[in-house]
Amino acid sequence: MYAIIKTGGKQYRAEEGAILRVEKLDAQPGEKVEFDVLMVGGDKVKVGNPTVKGAKVVAEVLRTERGKKITVAKFKAKTNYRRKKGHRQWFTELRVEKIRLRAARKKKASEEQAEE
Repeated sequence: MYAIIKTGGKQYRAEEGAILRVEKLDAQPGEKVEFDVLMVGGDKVKVGNPTVKGAKVVAEVLRTERGKKITVAKFKAKTNYRRKKGHRQWFTELRVEKIRLRAARKKKASEEQAEE
């Protein structure tokens, strides 16, 4: 079973045990974060409108670091214009722990009394 989640303006395919690199999140290593699910796939496919009700993906934050350096170069011919710049994007690495399809329902006190 897999789920499609959205974070940082991008969509990611999450499976239990998978490691994802997403845009930087405000979370410390070891913390648990939850994401809403846009779609659940597997034996049965469920598509949300915009999200699947009661479905959540729980992930643990492994680390927050900067990615590899990329070089940005600008050049204009015949004008002696050249610019070179580097950039390193921040990312958060997550390990997907669980894909929950339904939130646990709490019984109301009246329902509990009716059962007894």
